[in-house]
Amino acid sequence: MTQYQQQIDANQLNQAKANVTLSQNLLLQAIEKSFSDPILAQEAIKQAAVEIAEAQSAVSQVRSVIYNENI
Repeated sequence: MTQYQQQIDANQLNQAKANVTLSQNLLLQAIEKSFSDPILAQEAIKQAAVEIAEAQSAVSQVRSVIYNENI
């Protein structure tokens, strides 16, 4: 794997980590607001789902690059 590819992989993994952290915060917000503001809680859950999907996509891209390098 070239240094450029390693940098891309690291950037993608860092983005995935940020998405997961944001997802955790959104889910905590949803839990805290579930009784007082169910609409806000629902929106936080929807956004968390988007962030989780983006994290999964970034990890899949890195996995694909690593897999293709090892063939």
